Amino acid sequence: TKLKVAVHFNSYAEVAQDLVAMCVNDLICCGAQPLFFLDYYASGRLQLNHAKEFLGGVRSACLASDLALIGGETAEMPGVYEGNDFDCAGFAVGVVDKGAALGRAKVNVGDRLLGLSSSGFHSNGLSLLRKVFAPAMDSWKNELLKPTALYVQVLQAALKIRGLHACAHITGGGMENLPRILPEKTQARLKSWPVPAPFLEVKKRTGLSWNEMLKTLNCGLGMIWAVSEDSFKEHQKNIAQLGFHGFDLGVVEASNNTEPGWVLSDPSWEGLDT
Repeated sequence: TKLKVAVHFNSYAEVAQDLVAMCVNDLICCGAQPLFFLDYYASGRLQLNHAKEFLGGVRSACLASDLALIGGETAEMPGVYEGNDFDCAGFAVGVVDKGAALGRAKVNVGDRLLGLSSSGFHSNGLSLLRKVFAPAMDSWKNELLKPTALYVQVLQAALKIRGLHACAHITGGGMENLPRILPEKTQARLKSWPVPAPFLEVKKRTGLSWNEMLKTLNCGLGMIWAVSEDSFKEHQKNIAQLGFHGFDLGVVEASNNTEPGWVLSDPSWEGLDT
């Protein structure tokens, strides 16, 4: 639904990066080296200036993500898409040796949770955000269009450091993406972190609880890594050197529940650092 924002503002390069990022940020979570990307762009009537801007955004994002853009498909579908409406899709392929793959099998009780800052809303929750900011869309243009951060370079650098066990890409569903990297009978006990102002504005305007916010938006976190206790500081330093903030989010702990989950250390989040 972020495409509706792109059409509204007649701006297409940002959502092109979103498309690449949603693919490659998922791909690298298993420790894979990105290889190539293909895209699909469909509209009712091909407008070359829009398509060129979109393709330029895809190319730039692929270059920043070590992806070769090896092909794609463009379709005109009058009657399916009206006016300036369009759709896009893509996929990325990468490779990782099975023994080197990251994931829940490598996560242990006591591992630290390291949060990587997001660049903004990314490309999830836009149905809600378009309603929230509808009365003043123009004044929120930069925040709503800001593209999803690309985490390829920072993760590739992290793979050269010992102690990285698993990565969760925080997308639709927010914190509900975290349990996928946790073993059975464990849970993530989360500390608060500095939630960026635009997310606080959404909470203010909607009245959502923190629990609901964390299940809807990324709330300032684009990825969460599980790392060993003794490597935490080194990974945090590496993240900062590559332009991201690395937040101490808490720890993986044992749980009586078979299914992994997450809990807030302070359920009220009264101590939230804003």
